[in-house]
Amino acid sequence: VQLVESGGGMVQAGGSLRLACAASGRTVSTYTVGWFRQAPGKEREFVATILLYGTTTLYEDSVKGRFTISRDNAKNTVYLQMNNLKPEDTAVYYCAAVRGLATRAISEYSYWGQGTQVTVSS
Repeated sequence: VQLVESGGGMVQAGGSLRLACAASGRTVSTYTVGWFRQAPGKEREFVATILLYGTTTLYEDSVKGRFTISRDNAKNTVYLQMNNLKPEDTAVYYCAAVRGLATRAISEYSYWGQGTQVTVSS
């Protein structure tokens, strides 16, 4: 499966962005799809994931209540709605997929997009 992220940009603190992860080559509903992020000088970290077939989701604690991951099977796309953004959310955001169950570990995911930059100014 090929993954392409879009929707990044620059926003002020408190603003919102919606990231999209468009999948091609396979039906996204048969994959667990996660979002990760990497800030300058830091390791890549888990943000959220949505499990294959269903709607079960997991979130990193710092984004709970602000970010929402969802899947549109008709568009073969997974979204990350980000509200009340903070400067510490600034990072390159990556979507990743695996054909099976996965949770927070980077090593669990087989396919990765190229990333999209999100910059939140204070």
